[in-house]
Amino acid sequence: MGAQKKSGARVSEDPDELVRVPLQAILLADSFTTKFRPITLERPKVLLPLVNVPMINYTLTWLESAGVEEVFVFCCSHSKQVINYLEKSEWLSQPNFTVATIESQNSVSAGDALRVIYERNVIHGDFILISGDTVSNMSLTQALLEHKERRKKDNNAVMTMVIKRSKPNPAIHQSRLGTDELFMAIDPNTKQLVYYEDRADQSRGTLHLDKSLLVDNPSLSLHHDKQDCYIDICSPEVLSLFTDNFDYQHLRRHFVKGLLVDDIMGYKIFVHEIHSDYAARIDNFRSYDTVSKDIIHRWTYPLVPDVMNFGHTATKLERQGMYRALEISQSQSAVIGPFTVIGSGTKIGNNTKISNSVIGEGCKIGSNVIIEGCYIWDNISIEDGCKLQHAIVCDGVIIKSGAVLEPGVILSFKVVVGPEFVVPPYSKVSLFQQPIEEDSDEELEYADSTSVIGSQVDKSDIEISSKVLETNFSPASQLGIGGAGHVWSTCEGGHEEEWRHSVAPIPKDKILEAIKTMEDDMEFAQDDSFLPPSGELKPNSNDSDDDDHEDSRDDSYYFEKEVEATFLRAVHENIQESHLMLEINSLKLSYNKQTSDCAGALFYAMMKYALDIPHSSADSLLQNVQVVFTKWKKALTSYLNDKDEQIEVILKFEEMCLESANEFAPLFTTKKMLF
Repeated sequence: MGAQKKSGARVSEDPDELVRVPLQAILLADSFTTKFRPITLERPKVLLPLVNVPMINYTLTWLESAGVEEVFVFCCSHSKQVINYLEKSEWLSQPNFTVATIESQNSVSAGDALRVIYERNVIHGDFILISGDTVSNMSLTQALLEHKERRKKDNNAVMTMVIKRSKPNPAIHQSRLGTDELFMAIDPNTKQLVYYEDRADQSRGTLHLDKSLLVDNPSLSLHHDKQDCYIDICSPEVLSLFTDNFDYQHLRRHFVKGLLVDDIMGYKIFVHEIHSDYAARIDNFRSYDTVSKDIIHRWTYPLVPDVMNFGHTATKLERQGMYRALEISQSQSAVIGPFTVIGSGTKIGNNTKISNSVIGEGCKIGSNVIIEGCYIWDNISIEDGCKLQHAIVCDGVIIKSGAVLEPGVILSFKVVVGPEFVVPPYSKVSLFQQPIEEDSDEELEYADSTSVIGSQVDKSDIEISSKVLETNFSPASQLGIGGAGHVWSTCEGGHEEEWRHSVAPIPKDKILEAIKTMEDDMEFAQDDSFLPPSGELKPNSNDSDDDDHEDSRDDSYYFEKEVEATFLRAVHENIQESHLMLEINSLKLSYNKQTSDCAGALFYAMMKYALDIPHSSADSLLQNVQVVFTKWKKALTSYLNDKDEQIEVILKFEEMCLESANEFAPLFTTKKMLF
């Protein structure tokens, strides 16, 4: 199953005991979170389909390809389902790759899990710590080498965290994965992590640092453009530290922050930054949507639909990022749009339109149905005339004729939506009644009573016992005539979190509201309260004109890169021009740029995209440019209101012809573009 060059096993660091130590990994199959409820009341998150493949398969595939030889899968909530799935899969019979399970019903946190593993005495050297909802294609070779070299010089170097550059949305202070804005302070020379904060005071856009950080560190860089990949290389001391400190429950909030402020023991954490490789953890529904799109767009190669079959019918990659299984039934009048996945055994009726969606196996989709940006799992029935937008629909759901799912809806297993019924935005619907208390312990209680669900998780024709039906839910009519399911209510302020963590695009009014708040905050901010754009802090340093100029150049570079990434995301995810303009405007405020800067950066992104589209001649290149500018003309012209902005675009084009995109040079004197 592996697809990358293996990193190899290690040799014991003790020179008197040169024993080959296999590279081990701890995979946490329990996320210890309620963010995926109500779905995870019935099935563990690691077995939920991610582009029609259970999440845990992505993690195990990567571990095997990265050279890990022994994986311990820790199971807690729904442990029987996870164990049954692994026993029926091919993972327990792979050569040179051992997968073993450790079960504990009493663990309610990652800290508890690691304490149980320490008691089992199964880890014999450095190990990889990862959760089963992580997707990556990175090579571990360099990170392992760096960790090993540090350990030789300093036994207190107990952990290396993998990070990746990913600037958060400046208006709403969250990443594209739906996680909170993260602040890190890193020694630029040693890569030691000295500060970690994911719950900063966003109301004023301020961050409070202890002066001792600058006293103890001659130079450090403060970042808010890093993503924590939740892939850690750990020494065995990490497990003993959890055993010695029972107040360590959360890996980041307790363990990492605890070590960073502990001056007595002197343990150190370092970072390894990846650049071209992919790594992301699925922490909420928005990251589920983001990672799914990244897989479909092949950023995760070789972990892509036409490679990740795992016993399913082979999937074929077609034009415009469409993936189809070989055994599907589709009406000739049905329209399947780009970046869509269709699973085997699915039937699609007349005049149905599906775009930017994932359809599972064995689904029956009627006529005149519209599905946009949705995740339709297995064995689902969608009758004629239904409309679904940016929703997740779990196995066995029935959506009767004319029903509508508004953006952000989650329908858990075997829910029934009545005819013509409109499910409101961000609704969460389940056959289970909403738990009184939202804690992880109750998820374990549900897991005990529904363990029967796991036996057929690969096909997901879920059978729920009559005892569970009687004790945990009853027939309900909250979903129209003939409907079945409970619509969960949101707590006070809960609706705010729903749109932040939903699979639906962020609403336009929320972005406008956030931009207005950011503008108000900037009016009160003092210039000397901001860090230099480079993020590097040095005590007792005097600013110079040269430094300011260098920082300004760095700032412009990153601004243009952010605008380019934003534009490409709009292209690939079919985002509306108005939303693209809102995101660029928020970047403009964040970087303190002018309208002319936006015009130049967006123009560059559009021309670069046109250049990257395959072409065989100057004329075909010009056609590419015309297609791109026809589609995105409104966005660009919104920044071309006076001569300064128009001149900026001309200068940017001239710069491209002379430097980064000289293929445009022959067109510069003979062609002209109309805006």
